Amino acid sequence: MGYTGTGVSVKEKEEMLVETAEQFPFSLIVWNDDVNTFEWVITSLMEVCGHTEEQAEQCALIIHYNGKYAVKEGEYSDLKPMCEALLERGISATIVETVPS
Repeated sequence: MGYTGTGVSVKEKEEMLVETAEQFPFSLIVWNDDVNTFEWVITSLMEVCGHTEEQAEQCALIIHYNGKYAVKEGEYSDLKPMCEALLERGISATIVETVPS
């Protein structure tokens, strides 16, 4: 009861999730569109968010297939300039508050 099979109880996992949400209370969401190319989104994520090429490619694929993706988590003050930079590049982006599940 309460054991996840990984040596960590369900309660411990829940506590870790809450701690993570408290550390990174906001998410930068990038939305899919029919305008921007994969290359442009990948380049922008690398330049604006500091992603590696592999991370940016994976994000772009998830955005394409799911319609949106949280490409970065952190404090609002850290994410706001990234969001603005993506918007200036014509990429749809928003910041949302992370809600613990």
